[in-house]
Amino acid sequence: QVQVVESGGGLVQAGGSLRLSCTASGLTFESYTMAWFRQAPGNERERVSQISWGGGSINYADSVKGRFTSSRDNAKNTLYLQMNSLKPEDTAMYYCAASRQFWPRGRADFDYWGQGTQVTVSS
Repeated sequence: QVQVVESGGGLVQAGGSLRLSCTASGLTFESYTMAWFRQAPGNERERVSQISWGGGSINYADSVKGRFTSSRDNAKNTLYLQMNSLKPEDTAMYYCAASRQFWPRGRADFDYWGQGTQVTVSS
């Protein structure tokens, strides 16, 4: 069965960095577009980044452009999110999601989700 597991979250001071990882099993990883979402209390779930099968197409939310970098290692079935220059407003639960579509439009197009990893940025 499919399993999607995030790791790497934690507590960091503003201006610091974290690297999140997402490892998927039970699927053909290279056939899935992968994305990071985040959700803070009281907010809607926001798509942070999206990366296509081979990493050739990547999109970022405006709020993280220039600070976050998404990448994937298909040989390791792993998705990454390098987060630099973190701000308190980046505090959220971060979720990894997988879609069979090459370029999914929204949450409904994602087939598998992880349980999330908490990122807390203190000031």
